[in-house]
Amino acid sequence: MFNVAPGAPSSDPSGHLLPAGEKGMVDAAASPFSPRGEGARRADEGAPGAIKIIKQDVRKHRPTKTGQARQLRRNETEEEYRLWSDLRARRLNGYKFARQVPLGPFIVDFLCREERLIVEVDGSQHAESATDQRRTEWLNANGYSVLRFWNQDISRERRSVLETIVAALQGRLEFSSELPSFYSPAAFTNKDRERS
Repeated sequence: MFNVAPGAPSSDPSGHLLPAGEKGMVDAAASPFSPRGEGARRADEGAPGAIKIIKQDVRKHRPTKTGQARQLRRNETEEEYRLWSDLRARRLNGYKFARQVPLGPFIVDFLCREERLIVEVDGSQHAESATDQRRTEWLNANGYSVLRFWNQDISRERRSVLETIVAALQGRLEFSSELPSFYSPAAFTNKDRERS
């Protein structure tokens, strides 16, 4: 084995981060991300109080969104840059991610198309945002799970953030309506340690 700087993600000889079986696994009992299509499923089943969200073709080409996505890639935040360095080129356990991807009327920060997982990195201006809630509901209705992290978590708890992303990709996290829309890796990790 080799030495890893504190807070830096580990990697195996193949270059993939966080190989299966590595300690620090995340408990699947709680989840920091929104459900994949759960609201649409309930509405389709005629559940009382369920709101039907009209699906749109998320693949429809929107030239203005493409230009906006290019601009966002050129003007990324430091936290987006740091996370992208761990997600790009299949560096996270072989999962392929794209950044600043237009999906329907929105642009998402990071997208793993294969697992339909969206990772958002947001600042404090997104706290308690009704617009972000509607956006997440639309993405869920179209079959995407959304995982949100605060900017400061990327800087301070990057390894925990990466472990959570891997757990979500591998299906080891489940939706819990009790959790806030933003995930704090430190709080989640401490809760797991208390259970042990």
